[in-house]
Amino acid sequence: MNLKYEVITEDNISLCRDLCNELMAFQKSKAHITPERFDSMNFETRMVPSVKSAIHNYIVIVKDVEEIVGYVYSNVSPKEAYSNDFATFFDLSTVKKDNVGCLSQFFIKDGYRQFGIGSVLFNMSMEWLRQFNDVEDYFIYVSNGNTEALEFYVSKGFTVSHDILDGFITVLRK
Repeated sequence: MNLKYEVITEDNISLCRDLCNELMAFQKSKAHITPERFDSMNFETRMVPSVKSAIHNYIVIVKDVEEIVGYVYSNVSPKEAYSNDFATFFDLSTVKKDNVGCLSQFFIKDGYRQFGIGSVLFNMSMEWLRQFNDVEDYFIYVSNGNTEALEFYVSKGFTVSHDILDGFITVLRK
Protein backbone atom coordinates (compact mmCIF):
# COMPACT_ATOMS: atom_id res chain seq x y z
CA MET A 1 0.00 0.00 0.00
CA ASN A 2 1.10 3.49 -0.87
CA LEU A 3 -1.40 5.65 1.04
CA LYS A 4 -1.76 9.39 0.66
CA TYR A 5 -4.22 11.53 2.66
CA GLU A 6 -5.47 14.57 0.78
CA VAL A 7 -7.75 17.36 1.99
CA ILE A 8 -10.03 18.36 -0.88
CA THR A 9 -12.18 21.43 -1.41
CA GLU A 10 -15.95 21.50 -1.73
CA ASP A 11 -15.48 22.03 -5.47
CA ASN A 12 -13.99 18.54 -5.69
CA ILE A 13 -16.58 16.57 -3.69
CA SER A 14 -17.47 14.60 -6.81
CA LEU A 15 -14.28 12.63 -6.05
CA CYS A 16 -16.30 11.09 -3.18
CA ARG A 17 -19.33 10.14 -5.32
CA ASP A 18 -18.53 6.45 -5.79
CA LEU A 19 -17.42 5.87 -2.20
CA CYS A 20 -20.42 7.76 -0.82
CA ASN A 21 -22.71 5.53 -2.88
CA GLU A 22 -20.76 2.47 -1.64
CA LEU A 23 -21.25 3.73 1.92
CA MET A 24 -25.02 3.89 1.44
CA ALA A 25 -25.07 0.35 -0.01
CA PHE A 26 -22.85 -0.86 2.85
CA GLN A 27 -25.14 0.71 5.45
CA LYS A 28 -28.18 -0.87 3.79
CA SER A 29 -26.48 -4.28 3.82
CA LYS A 30 -25.87 -3.96 7.58
CA ALA A 31 -29.27 -2.52 8.53
CA HIS A 32 -31.92 -4.65 10.18
CA ILE A 33 -34.30 -1.75 10.88
CA THR A 34 -35.98 -0.30 7.76
CA PRO A 35 -33.06 -0.89 5.35
CA GLU A 36 -35.30 0.39 2.54
CA ARG A 37 -34.70 3.94 3.85
CA PHE A 38 -31.32 3.72 2.13
CA ASP A 39 -32.94 3.26 -1.29
CA SER A 40 -33.20 7.04 -1.75
CA MET A 41 -29.85 7.84 -0.14
CA ASN A 42 -26.86 8.53 -2.35
CA PHE A 43 -24.20 11.13 -3.07
CA GLU A 44 -26.72 13.56 -4.60
CA THR A 45 -29.24 13.28 -1.75
CA ARG A 46 -26.85 13.06 1.21
CA MET A 47 -23.44 14.58 0.67
CA VAL A 48 -24.23 17.39 -1.77
CA PRO A 49 -27.05 18.94 0.32
CA SER A 50 -25.01 18.58 3.52
CA VAL A 51 -21.99 20.32 2.03
CA LYS A 52 -24.18 23.12 0.67
CA SER A 53 -25.96 23.74 3.98
CA ALA A 54 -22.91 23.58 6.28
CA ILE A 55 -21.01 26.63 7.48
CA HIS A 56 -17.65 24.84 7.21
CA ASN A 57 -16.75 21.57 5.49
CA TYR A 58 -13.76 19.28 5.79
CA ILE A 59 -13.25 16.43 3.34
CA VAL A 60 -10.27 14.10 3.31
CA ILE A 61 -9.75 11.35 0.75
CA VAL A 62 -7.29 8.48 1.03
CA LYS A 63 -5.58 7.25 -2.10
CA ASP A 64 -3.62 4.08 -2.67
CA VAL A 65 -1.49 5.25 -5.57
CA GLU A 66 -4.31 6.89 -7.61
CA GLU A 67 -7.31 4.86 -6.41
CA ILE A 68 -9.47 6.55 -3.79
CA VAL A 69 -9.97 3.92 -1.06
CA GLY A 70 -11.57 5.96 1.72
CA TYR A 71 -12.87 9.32 2.81
CA VAL A 72 -14.19 11.27 5.74
CA TYR A 73 -16.54 14.23 5.62
CA SER A 74 -17.02 16.46 8.66
CA ASN A 75 -18.82 19.76 9.01
CA VAL A 76 -19.84 22.59 11.26
CA SER A 77 -23.50 23.49 10.93
CA PRO A 78 -26.12 25.47 12.80
CA LYS A 79 -27.74 23.22 15.39
CA GLU A 80 -31.14 23.90 13.77
CA ALA A 81 -29.96 22.06 10.66
CA TYR A 82 -30.41 18.83 12.64
CA SER A 83 -34.13 19.29 13.09
CA ASN A 84 -35.81 18.78 9.74
CA ASP A 85 -38.47 16.78 7.87
CA PHE A 86 -36.38 13.61 8.14
CA ALA A 87 -35.79 13.67 11.90
CA THR A 88 -34.82 15.68 14.96
CA PHE A 89 -31.35 14.36 15.66
CA PHE A 90 -30.95 15.76 19.19
CA ASP A 91 -32.71 18.00 21.69
CA LEU A 92 -31.64 21.46 20.53
CA SER A 93 -31.98 22.84 24.07
CA THR A 94 -29.09 20.60 25.21
CA VAL A 95 -26.64 22.41 22.89
CA LYS A 96 -25.50 25.72 24.38
CA LYS A 97 -23.75 27.20 21.35
CA ASP A 98 -25.33 27.97 17.97
CA ASN A 99 -23.26 25.49 15.96
CA VAL A 100 -22.38 21.82 16.24
CA GLY A 101 -19.62 19.69 14.78
CA CYS A 102 -20.45 16.49 13.02
CA LEU A 103 -18.40 13.66 11.62
CA SER A 104 -20.96 13.12 8.90
CA GLN A 105 -19.65 10.43 6.55
CA PHE A 106 -16.82 7.97 6.93
CA PHE A 107 -16.02 5.06 4.64
CA ILE A 108 -13.04 2.86 3.95
CA LYS A 109 -13.15 0.22 1.24
CA ASP A 110 -13.09 -3.41 2.24
CA GLY A 111 -9.51 -4.64 2.12
CA TYR A 112 -8.23 -1.37 3.55
CA ARG A 113 -9.84 -1.64 6.97
CA GLN A 114 -7.81 -2.65 10.02
CA PHE A 115 -4.67 -0.82 8.86
CA GLY A 116 -5.16 2.31 10.97
CA ILE A 117 -6.62 4.41 8.15
CA GLY A 118 -9.80 4.99 10.15
CA SER A 119 -7.89 6.30 13.15
CA VAL A 120 -5.90 8.71 10.97
CA LEU A 121 -9.07 10.05 9.30
CA PHE A 122 -10.88 10.26 12.63
CA ASN A 123 -8.01 12.16 14.27
CA MET A 124 -7.72 14.56 11.33
CA SER A 125 -11.46 15.30 11.57
CA MET A 126 -11.45 15.83 15.33
CA GLU A 127 -8.41 18.11 15.10
CA TRP A 128 -10.18 20.14 12.42
CA LEU A 129 -13.42 20.36 14.43
CA ARG A 130 -11.63 21.46 17.61
CA GLN A 131 -10.39 24.64 15.93
CA PHE A 132 -13.88 26.19 16.03
CA ASN A 133 -14.49 28.15 19.23
CA ASP A 134 -18.21 28.35 18.47
CA VAL A 135 -18.55 24.54 18.68
CA GLU A 136 -18.46 22.46 21.84
CA ASP A 137 -20.84 19.63 20.93
CA TYR A 138 -19.77 16.95 18.47
CA PHE A 139 -22.10 14.35 16.98
CA ILE A 140 -21.77 11.17 14.96
CA TYR A 141 -24.74 9.26 13.56
CA VAL A 142 -24.37 5.51 13.09
CA SER A 143 -26.86 3.47 11.11
CA ASN A 144 -28.34 0.41 12.73
CA GLY A 145 -26.43 -2.80 12.26
CA ASN A 146 -23.06 -1.09 11.90
CA THR A 147 -21.67 -2.44 15.17
CA GLU A 148 -18.04 -2.05 14.11
CA ALA A 149 -18.47 1.69 13.53
CA LEU A 150 -20.33 2.12 16.82
CA GLU A 151 -17.56 0.34 18.73
CA PHE A 152 -14.88 2.36 16.91
CA TYR A 153 -16.42 5.70 17.89
CA VAL A 154 -16.98 4.62 21.49
CA SER A 155 -13.31 3.57 21.67
CA LYS A 156 -12.46 7.11 20.53
CA GLY A 157 -14.33 8.73 23.43
CA PHE A 158 -17.82 9.26 22.05
CA THR A 159 -20.79 8.03 24.07
CA VAL A 160 -24.11 6.71 22.88
CA SER A 161 -26.69 9.43 23.50
CA HIS A 162 -29.92 8.01 22.09
CA ASP A 163 -31.58 6.38 19.10
CA ILE A 164 -33.78 8.12 16.56
CA LEU A 165 -36.24 6.94 13.93
CA ASP A 166 -37.18 3.88 16.02
CA GLY A 167 -33.59 2.68 16.22
CA PHE A 168 -32.65 3.35 12.60
CA ILE A 169 -29.84 5.68 13.74
CA THR A 170 -27.79 5.75 16.95
CA VAL A 171 -26.65 9.21 17.99
CA LEU A 172 -23.20 9.49 19.57
CA ARG A 173 -22.06 12.63 21.31
CA LYS A 174 -18.95 14.15 22.78
